[in-house]
Amino acid sequence: MQKKILFADSNHPALHEILMEKGFQCDLFWDKPIEELIRLIPAYHGIVIRSRFLITKEIIDTATLLECIGRAGAGMENIDVAYAGKKGIVCVHAPEGNRDAVAEQAMAMLLGLFNNINRADREVRQGKWFREQNRGEELKGKTVGIIGYGNMGSAFAERLRGFSCKVLAYDKYKSGFGNEYIKESTLQGLFEETDVISLHTPLTEETRYLLNDAFFNSFRKNIYVINTARGKCLNTADLVKNLQSGKVKGACLDVLEYEAVSFEHIDAAQLPEPFKYLIASDKVILTPHIAGWTQESNEKIATVLANKMAEVLAAD
Repeated sequence: MQKKILFADSNHPALHEILMEKGFQCDLFWDKPIEELIRLIPAYHGIVIRSRFLITKEIIDTATLLECIGRAGAGMENIDVAYAGKKGIVCVHAPEGNRDAVAEQAMAMLLGLFNNINRADREVRQGKWFREQNRGEELKGKTVGIIGYGNMGSAFAERLRGFSCKVLAYDKYKSGFGNEYIKESTLQGLFEETDVISLHTPLTEETRYLLNDAFFNSFRKNIYVINTARGKCLNTADLVKNLQSGKVKGACLDVLEYEAVSFEHIDAAQLPEPFKYLIASDKVILTPHIAGWTQESNEKIATVLANKMAEVLAAD
């Protein structure tokens, strides 16, 4: 029997092309309404999603043929992974595919913030030529702390190697990864030494609002903050409070807690005061969840995910 895979979100063509070459039926149904997709799931052995909707316990209970859920990206918070596992459903994702893109964007945002690139660009376009007001900072000699040393955190650490800065990394669930360029650290070690902190963790109950007022004020120095992980890992109101006090000197945010589940939009009419502060601040660089969103990563994610799903679905 030919196994069927439901594509609930659009992806790079390599994803379904590879799976079809391996003998799977791929139904590209991402234009169908979500309600119809949910009704179709019970007829499929595999499903490919990005972030269009949540794969809940209730959906999993109806999916009697389902063997594999493929998430085209890194985060798995829109899938009830634990419950799927209890049902014998294997959940796979592709953080290997966009690790480089995330690392490069984190690097670009940090350098842009240090050198006032956004503000200076805007001023020059307005005919203003302010040099002293835009005197920047150098990354050389500073200490960068990384929380989460998986695909994204380690890729960011690699990008820092040429900047002559000290790199510390903390991962609660990993050890023995230190080398001549990266020093393994405790969380307390980050608090003592860090000038820049960059978050690279999934969104879990443990990491929800991990970056909050108490967290920021645990640092001995005033710090810069980078979040390319998930918006709800950071409490925006607490960040604003610490930007105002000077404890946080600046922030690079590719993700916001106000994003929709799909990450595709944000309700501009309903945005709270903390967000209004961020968009008015020259101490903050904002992007719309595009770290990891490159032409190259799109294809790499597809290739990685296709091969992982094929391996799962081919096993009997």
